[in-house]
Parts: sequence; structure tokens; C-alpha cells
Amino acid sequence: MMRKTPAIVFGAILAGALAIGGVAVPLTNHPKFCASCHTIQPAYERWLQSSHKEVECVACHVRPGVVGWLQDKAWHGTRDVAIYLFGTPTEPHNLQAHIDSAVCLGCHRNILRVSEIATRDLPAPVNDVGLIMSHRKHMAAFDQRKQGEGCTTCHGAVVHEKPIKGYPIVIPRGHVSADSRPWKPEHPEGSVLHKRAQADCFRCHDNKTEYEGRVLSRKCETCHLPEKLTEFLSF
Repeated sequence: MMRKTPAIVFGAILAGALAIGGVAVPLTNHPKFCASCHTIQPAYERWLQSSHKEVECVACHVRPGVVGWLQDKAWHGTRDVAIYLFGTPTEPHNLQAHIDSAVCLGCHRNILRVSEIATRDLPAPVNDVGLIMSHRKHMAAFDQRKQGEGCTTCHGAVVHEKPIKGYPIVIPRGHVSADSRPWKPEHPEGSVLHKRAQADCFRCHDNKTEYEGRVLSRKCETCHLPEKLTEFLSF
């Protein structure tokens, strides 16, 4: 009987851990749990007003599969809770999170078939200048560059930020002025989110960066319809 005691104790500990996990995991999956951290609260409030408000945090921030769950949920989640309770949490305007593009494409894979976006498919004021954008080519380039780029390189603000000037979609800051409304980021200068808000297509299309033996052009017609540009250019 004594020999069975360690096995019984181990079984009891395992059963207890599973029971706690069965309660804790669903609880920590809920967005309101994330919002209980004052650092995350501003991002949560933005999420409530975004196009992704029906999508829970874990759907984007935790990759599918056992490895994704262990790394993104179990390890990183536990680490973040420990920092919040015992360390110094990151300021909300300096938060950084990596969203795997495979997660985005799980819902938005059709975008890879879009090579040029017609003006009729674009909301104002972007439809005034048109947009030439091959998502498949950009994803291939990001994969080849191996610098951690992906969907959120251009659309990192789609869930947790306000659209620029109240435009109906969240897009990178552009260089074409189609209205007279001023705009500047709400975040402190020098912060991570301020820098991200100021980033634009010129981060790669700078007349210096090369891809497949060609320099990425900085010319406006690389991204916009030439015949529609003249009256909107502002530098």
C-alpha cells in the first residue's frame, strides 16, 4: 500500500491542476480579464469600437495548435501576469505585440487574390486616388526578408487604434491629402505607438531598399492611380 502512495499523490495533484486549469483557462480567455490590467485597458476600449469587436483576444493573440497555446497563452500569458503583479508593467503607449500573419489569413485569405483594388471598392477619401496593392506580393516579400513583417506591418492599428481622421477604415498614414483636416497621433512623441502611427509605405519604398534585384520605387504611381493623383499631391 505504501508503494502506491506517491502515485496517488501525483494523481491527486494532476487532477487538481486539471480542475484549476479547467476553470482558469476559460476565465483568462475572456477580453474583460485582459482589460482588468490597466495597461491593456486602453487597447480594450479601442477593441470595443473596432471592426473586430466580436473577435476575442485569444483568437488573434494565441496561435492555433499545442505549441502556439503553450508559447502564446501559457508562457507569455503567465509572464505578463507576473510582470503586472510583481514587476513594472509597460506603459500603454509602448505596448508591442506580434500577431502571426497566418492567424489573420485564417479569416482574410481572400485578400491574397486581390492584386489591384478598384476605386469603387475603397471608402472615401482613399477612393479619390485609388490604390494599387498586391497583398500576395507583399506577403512573399515579407517572408523572404525575414524581418518579422506581415499583415500588421501595414495594418497594426486595425483593432486597437482610431482610424486616421475618422476615416471608415484603418490604413497606414499616406502622403495624399484629400481633405483639409489636420491629424497627428494621440500618443506621446517617441513612444512605440507614436512611431507606428507615423510609419508609412516609404519605410520600404524609399528608393534604397532592394527586393529581387530591384530598388523599391518611391514614385507615387507605384501605389496610386497616376491619372487621379495630380490634384491631391501634398508633400
